[in-house]
Amino acid sequence: MEITPFYEKQIVCINCNKKFPSNKVRTKFIKIDHTESDFRPIYSDSKVNALFYNVFVCEHCGFSFTEDFTKYFAPGVREVIQEQITKKWIQHNFNGERTISQAIQAFKLALLSGTFKKEKFVSLAGIALRLAWMYRSLENEDQEMRFMKMARDYYIESFSVEDYEGTQMSSVRIMYMIAELSRRINDLENATRFFSKVIEKQSIGGEAKLIDMAKDQWQLVREERERLREEV
Repeated sequence: MEITPFYEKQIVCINCNKKFPSNKVRTKFIKIDHTESDFRPIYSDSKVNALFYNVFVCEHCGFSFTEDFTKYFAPGVREVIQEQITKKWIQHNFNGERTISQAIQAFKLALLSGTFKKEKFVSLAGIALRLAWMYRSLENEDQEMRFMKMARDYYIESFSVEDYEGTQMSSVRIMYMIAELSRRINDLENATRFFSKVIEKQSIGGEAKLIDMAKDQWQLVREERERLREEV
């Protein structure tokens, strides 16, 4: 029997505690050819995109979340979710193989759910960033820019309140993401500022690859600023 790239996993909703099935991609089928400068993975097999399955959409209450969401709900939050999401939810499931439009829908639901839940800025940034990547693959530049700016703004919030502590994101990585997304949305001032902050950290060690990437991208920003100066 041929093993498919996908398997079904039973998920327990962190909001309503009911179980529902959700597809995941088997690790051995996830082959990344390369990653772009904002860490978007380019998969060797475009038909097996693990990102599409990062969001779990509860078929019972409509609450949508990723593995980065905390189990904690602040007082009153469940009531807001009940009013704003569950009461409006038309029951349908996201199980099975997802198209890019279903994946976008799932991520938008997770962004909505995470906002109502008051999830960490760093988690919301990650969701917005992945939406930008999906729109990039569809060559929808307007939506890509919209979600990159949203991700960048959430990363700035995360950096200022340090809510990334205890996650896989380091302060240097957050600063790099702010800089690179700023560069991509043509905010050259913030790009310059935050790339400089990353490069200043080179004496610390442990983030050598990131610092090298920052130097390369900073050079692009300088070239772009020079070009703009010449045009004036």
